[in-house]
Amino acid sequence: MTSYREAGVDIDAAAHAKQLMTAAVRATYSPAVLAGMGAFGGCFDLRAALGDGIAGAVLVASTDSVGTKTLVAAALGRYDTLGYDLVNHCVNDILVQGARPLFMLDYLAVDRLEPQRAALLVAGVAAACREAGCALLGGETAQMPDVYRAGAFELAGTIVGVVMRERMLPQGVASGDAILALPSSGLHTNGYSLARRALGPGSAYGYDARPPELGGSSVGEALLVPHRTYLPAFNTLEDAGVPLHALAHITGGGLFENLPRVLPPGCGAVIQRGSWEIPPVCGLLARAAGLDEHEAFRTLNMGLGMLLIVSPADADAALRALPEARPVGEVVAGDGIRLID
Repeated sequence: MTSYREAGVDIDAAAHAKQLMTAAVRATYSPAVLAGMGAFGGCFDLRAALGDGIAGAVLVASTDSVGTKTLVAAALGRYDTLGYDLVNHCVNDILVQGARPLFMLDYLAVDRLEPQRAALLVAGVAAACREAGCALLGGETAQMPDVYRAGAFELAGTIVGVVMRERMLPQGVASGDAILALPSSGLHTNGYSLARRALGPGSAYGYDARPPELGGSSVGEALLVPHRTYLPAFNTLEDAGVPLHALAHITGGGLFENLPRVLPPGCGAVIQRGSWEIPPVCGLLARAAGLDEHEAFRTLNMGLGMLLIVSPADADAALRALPEARPVGEVVAGDGIRLID
């Protein structure tokens, strides 16, 4: 007879992993969490979270994953920051609709469960949730031998946030609006299949290499810098009373695929080359992979982490509130995104 463990699924390891995760997960709870870890379904009390503001509230949901950044982390034995990648990516995506996070669900799939590794991954998710002010309401840890190769895993999640209907974004975008950029921290969570080929083992570099353009960091260290959250910047603008017309999170597809998603019909944009700093790791990867400019900007964020669209009359106030933001372009009549000198 073959046991479940011999077939590749270890129930005892799952119980141990859950025990190791529990404190970190429960530390994200607020009084709005009615049922969380261990329940068949997480329960969240909207009235407890929103109070009288529940009238007119719109829920905004998004699902994403860390992608093949997990393979870089596994190669380097670093699992503590991937949770930040996941949560921050998801938070940024719902910010584009003007929403703040309420709760998150995570999904970890592995070939063979290692409780300590699973606990580190989930602890990172929980820590990022706490910083974002959202509950890690539940999740799933799946053991799937034969689906994933040895040592491989997938980390994904779904976030739910809230925005008042009248404050949903985008709204009011028009030709002449100013486009400001908040910098990325590096590749964030996109371009890693390319990065592993162009910069990883078997390339002219490798994860331990320290090219001079990285300023003393190794390739592996530069690749594992976590995805940045733009929630604090969003809050700062709101506190300063600066109205936003739109946000664009520059992720997979880069500038050319993501900025058009928040522009109305009949509007395009021009972005001025040299008006912001391209992170060294993005430049290194583009050169190592032999990407031309167009391909680089449709594959990587190239330093444009989050784009903010504001009225030209509000641009100076936004820049005062966010000193690291840079004016990089404007909305124009027409269509498409153009890089200009």
